[in-house]
Amino acid sequence: MKHLFTTTLFSFSLLASAQHLQQVLILNEGYFDYTNNISVEPVKIGSYDVNNNTYTTVNTLSGARFASDMVIKDEYYYVAADSVIYKFDLNNHQQLAQTTCTGVRNLAVHNDKLIATRGDYDNTTFMPIFFESYLKVYNTSDLTLHTDFDTTNGPKYASQNILVRDDKAFVLINNAFEWGNEKGIVGVIDLNQMTYGNEVDLGPDGKNPDNIMYSNGFIYTVNNKDWSGASVSKIDLNTLTLSATNNISTASTGCGTSCLKEGNIVYQISQDSTLIEYDVVNMNNVGPIANYSTNFYALAVDPTSGHLFASNTDFYSYGKVEIYDLMDNYVNQFSTDITPGKIVFDVRFNSGIEETINDILIYPNPANDLININGINEGEISIYNILGEVIYTNEINQVNSTIDISSLTFGKYFIQVESNGKYSKMGSFVKI
Repeated sequence: MKHLFTTTLFSFSLLASAQHLQQVLILNEGYFDYTNNISVEPVKIGSYDVNNNTYTTVNTLSGARFASDMVIKDEYYYVAADSVIYKFDLNNHQQLAQTTCTGVRNLAVHNDKLIATRGDYDNTTFMPIFFESYLKVYNTSDLTLHTDFDTTNGPKYASQNILVRDDKAFVLINNAFEWGNEKGIVGVIDLNQMTYGNEVDLGPDGKNPDNIMYSNGFIYTVNNKDWSGASVSKIDLNTLTLSATNNISTASTGCGTSCLKEGNIVYQISQDSTLIEYDVVNMNNVGPIANYSTNFYALAVDPTSGHLFASNTDFYSYGKVEIYDLMDNYVNQFSTDITPGKIVFDVRFNSGIEETINDILIYPNPANDLININGINEGEISIYNILGEVIYTNEINQVNSTIDISSLTFGKYFIQVESNGKYSKMGSFVKI
């Protein structure tokens, strides 16, 4: 990625006082021999201690042929594996509940509800399995069914990733198991009313959306079309309208190899070892990022440090995760179980405060003289440099606040807002 400064490992005093990374959870898909119908290596969940650089297997799901997703909410984490959803204690990793959900794909949590998408194909005929419902909602307390969106009142096709934002769930509808009939739709659930309403069509080049992300008022999807190319779609969150769908490659991306890093999308083409940066504002490729030469299977960014965690596997004999810092320098790596397909971060608040306020919107970004902070009615705002030193503090008492940054040297800065005893997620901007 483009940077205006260089550095190595560092820590933020801001984060040390507000939040810390308790552990990194790794969902390892294992190795199932479909030819002989036997599990060679079961699905396993591992915990990585970033301070001690140690990895420990904490759970084994012997009955699952594969695993597809894992999410953390409060003191629990939820796993989708084969046709079962599991609930575990985040501290001791004890299983607390499970429920059958045939064809479960991806998960998301909103308050006390767990949202699950569905889709699958027959391993013998390789034809899609058609369900009466591609979207279900469960109670997080015991995983009992709360709402079942059938094809009349919900998605009509197989669905995949989910993004929760502003009391809405945005569901990727791709029909990816019916080859040659891929769809490109983002469905919207009102989580307060628990109703399925709007659908946003991503256009002819936006078929087969695989991943969904949010940044600065827009939703972005990475789409694999008909597996012969890839594109990025941009949706205005306020109007729920498609802003653009632009092609990015003549080959498909890896299933889990796209994420937001420092405000832009980074992605990797299937079977390639190059990591590419995509500018979400101008909707174009920036180009390859130096220092990356591994074909990855999953990407995720640590919200406390900005470090990129990237997994690698041959799908049958090993698994590992490599770590890169904000400057894309290699930091470390650790071995996992077989096929690490999902990486999630257990972030805790040192103060005991476990609530967050909404994300703050910083614009323009990059900026020269002024930045605007949107999304906070009142509170104390602090700006930190790359070393974690406080360089600016002030009280804000309006929805929009403008800050003069003309005196700052060029480089990257971080913003934290505290309001009514709650911390915002960290924002960042670049001074140019």
